[in-house]
Amino acid sequence: MTSQGEVTSTRAAGSEHEPELVVEERGRVLVLTMNRPAARNAMSMAMAHQIGDSLQMLDDRPDLSVAVITGAGGTFCAGMDLKGFARGERPVVAGKGFAGLVRKPPAKPLIAAVEGYALAGGFEIVLSCDLVVASSAARFGLPEVKRGLTAAAGGLLRLQHRIPYHLAMELVLTGRMWPATDAADVHLVNRLTEPGSALEAALELADEVAANAPLALAASKQVLVRSQDWPLGEMFERQEAFVNPVRESADAKEGALAFVEKRSPEWTGS
Repeated sequence: MTSQGEVTSTRAAGSEHEPELVVEERGRVLVLTMNRPAARNAMSMAMAHQIGDSLQMLDDRPDLSVAVITGAGGTFCAGMDLKGFARGERPVVAGKGFAGLVRKPPAKPLIAAVEGYALAGGFEIVLSCDLVVASSAARFGLPEVKRGLTAAAGGLLRLQHRIPYHLAMELVLTGRMWPATDAADVHLVNRLTEPGSALEAALELADEVAANAPLALAASKQVLVRSQDWPLGEMFERQEAFVNPVRESADAKEGALAFVEKRSPEWTGS
């Protein structure tokens, strides 16, 4: 466990190079920085496992409420490391999918802070996040069809639910680059920033989120995500499994007491 503001790094065993993932705690916010700038932060097998482990830590620890994922060197992520793929490596974690994330995102909120390119698997990481902050110069894209492949790390499953169907189909079938300014126009991007400021803005958003009760945050996210396919007549009943424990939590009592006493609540995540 690290103290507030402390930076920890994880690297592949035996590596003599810079860590592939930098992990930093800022109060209740966990910051993950993909750190392979020479490869435009292309996803390696080692980094995928490190991300998966870090997001598991996010969910396991009551003192953490939200995470931000970003990339070093002015690029978010250019997708799978094709050199590693040629060696027989796949940056997939069992049960969690590509990047240790796309098949099973964390229960707690996750924010993408995007500079430069978020392409292929990099864009699919973004689509796995709950909130998106992007530089006005950032570019998204699913170019897999140009390489004889498909966007199988969630792009084909999520994109049409985030943006209008025909726009999603165009982006998938053409594989073209998509400016973050256009993504903001259709509300895929929550906050658009000047180039170089995406992480700063994402941390401001994360602090705004983390000021709220952690159990309530996680439960609210789960209901929003899971209720998309709940039968109409069962929605409220199914919701209770997530919201009732929050209603009965110590944090719920603390929130009410803090309101009455006109002070800031002190969350414990219990």
